[in-house]
Amino acid sequence: MKIDAIMLRELHLPLVRPFETSFGVTRERRILLAEIQSEGLTGWGECTAGERPFFSEESTDSAWAVMVNELGPVLAAETPEHGGACPRIFRQVRGNRMAKATLENAIWDIEAQREGVSLSRLIGGVRDTIPCGVSLGIQASIPELLAVIEKELAAGYQRIKLKCKPGWDVEVLERVRNKWPAITLSCDANSAYRLRDADHLVSFDAFDLLMIEQPLWADDFYYHSMLQKRLETPICLDESIRNRRDALAAIEMESCKIINIKLGRVGGFSEAIAVHNAAQERGIPVWCGGMLESGIGRAHNIALSTLENFTLPGDVSASARYWAEDIIEPEVVVSAAGEIAVPDTPGRGYQVRTDLVERLTVRKETIRAMKLVG
Repeated sequence: MKIDAIMLRELHLPLVRPFETSFGVTRERRILLAEIQSEGLTGWGECTAGERPFFSEESTDSAWAVMVNELGPVLAAETPEHGGACPRIFRQVRGNRMAKATLENAIWDIEAQREGVSLSRLIGGVRDTIPCGVSLGIQASIPELLAVIEKELAAGYQRIKLKCKPGWDVEVLERVRNKWPAITLSCDANSAYRLRDADHLVSFDAFDLLMIEQPLWADDFYYHSMLQKRLETPICLDESIRNRRDALAAIEMESCKIINIKLGRVGGFSEAIAVHNAAQERGIPVWCGGMLESGIGRAHNIALSTLENFTLPGDVSASARYWAEDIIEPEVVVSAAGEIAVPDTPGRGYQVRTDLVERLTVRKETIRAMKLVG
C-alpha cells in the first residue's frame, strides 16, 4: 500500500474520575493518535504511553519524538503490503514499542478495510463477543471501593481487578472477598512488591484470586519464578513480557501461569499475535490489558481479544467508565451479561469523530515520506 500521509496529533482527555495505581494518580490523558492515509483509505492508531515513563521507558513526549523523527518518515517512504511488514520497517529503531504500535496498528486497520473484513477477522479472531472485566484504581477508603465494586457488578462485569500496593492489599482483599465470596477477583501490583515481601504475598492465597498481576520487578523472570513456586495463586506477567521471546522465557522458567497482552507494550498486532500463539501452544491462557485508551485504542483491544486463547475476561470496558465523551461512534458499551459485541464492518468497526478529535488537538504534525510539513 502506498502511504500518502501520516498525521500525528496530541489530544488532552480528562478522565471521568481519577485513576490511582502504585505509580500515582492519573486525572487526564495526553493521547497521541496516528491517522494514516493510503489510496483513499484512512487507518487510525493510538499510542498507549503514559504521560511519564513509569509503566515503561516510554512517555507521551518520547513517543511523539520518535514517531516524528524516526518511525513516521521511514514508514512513509515504504509501501507495506500488510501490517505484518512493520516490524521489518522499524527494525533499526530499538525499543519504543508503544510508538511502533501506534503506526503499525493503523496499517492493520487500513489492510482490513482494503480486504473488506473486520480487523478481528483479519488477525484470525474467532469470537463475536468478548467477556469484560474492570480494573479499579486505589480508592480513598475501603467503603468507597466497595461501593464502586457494587456498581460495576450491577453493570454485568465478569471480573473485578483491584490495583494494590503495600498498605492497600490484605485488608482490602479480605473485605471484598467477605462481601462477595463467589465473584471472579484478581489484583494488580504494577511491580510494587519485592521478594522480601514473599511471606506477605503468600497470604493472598486465602482470597481465592484468579491471579496476582506483576507483583515484582518489571524486567524480572527469575524472582517471579521463585515466588510462583511458593504461591497457589497464579502469577500473571504484564510489564515483563515485551515480545514472544520474553513469553517463551517466562513460560520455560515457570515465572507465571497467565500472561496479559497489551498491544502497545509488545509493539503492535504482529508481536501480540506471536505472544498469543506462543502461550496457546504451551497451554498458558492470556487476556487483554488496558491502558486508559480512548475509543480508537479500545477498538483495537476488542479485535485482539477475539483471538482463540483470550480465554479470561480482559480490561476492555465501556467508554463511559473513562470519558464523558469518547472520540468514536458508537461508543463502546458493555451488555448486562458483561460482554462487548465485536463489530463486523471492515476495519476497526468504529467511526472516528474527526470533528471532536480536531477540537481536542493541542499539537499535530504531518509526515510525507522523508519530508516533514509543520
